[in-house]
Amino acid sequence: MKVMYEKAVEDAEKEVGLMKKALHTVYQIRSIRHDLRIQAKNSGNKETIRRGALMKMLLNCAQTLPLWIGNSMEKPPPLCGAIPPEQNYVAKVNDMVACLVRGSEGEDNWILAEVVSYNTSTNKYEVDDIDEEQKERHTLSRRRVYPLPLMRANPEVNPEALYPKGSIVMALYPQTTCFYKAVINRLPTLATEEYEVLFEDPTYADGYSPPLMVAQRYVIQIKEVSKKK
Repeated sequence: MKVMYEKAVEDAEKEVGLMKKALHTVYQIRSIRHDLRIQAKNSGNKETIRRGALMKMLLNCAQTLPLWIGNSMEKPPPLCGAIPPEQNYVAKVNDMVACLVRGSEGEDNWILAEVVSYNTSTNKYEVDDIDEEQKERHTLSRRRVYPLPLMRANPEVNPEALYPKGSIVMALYPQTTCFYKAVINRLPTLATEEYEVLFEDPTYADGYSPPLMVAQRYVIQIKEVSKKK
């Protein structure tokens, strides 16, 4: 019996190892595609990405986000699913982040942006609005920038790395590049599934939109920020 158990554990560890290698290859391909896009952007290619192509790119980024796979003794790391970042975490250049920016009329909005640089002496980021039609660059303090998950959590193995039903979150509204307050209505049950969320919307009688699907990549914790920029 002991021999059979040890053999089963050994086989499981081998399978995990093979899956990690396969996912690492996927991640490398994803990284190369991302680098090519950044190189084209930095080389003077000023052609604006069409809206449809941008939405497709964001969907692809969510679907190809690496899946966390660990052994039975490992806990999901920071920025896996709902696991928050470490306290002093600084997003890397070209990473996608959620940013709180001030609009022309003084209103604050959470937008999807890309990190251009981080100044360690001022603790401020420079970020570009991911929506190239806006063509805006913002200089923001760390408290106005929140990193997106770097890995997906597997609901079947690590349900603790998902937001519980009823959680208040910020989620990327489908077909837009803005984050809005929402409630988790249903959790994904498979690694390929998305959250079902209800966005706050005063135009509906109950104050919430109909259920909408949002990928783990674009669901983050509510972050309270003071008015000071």
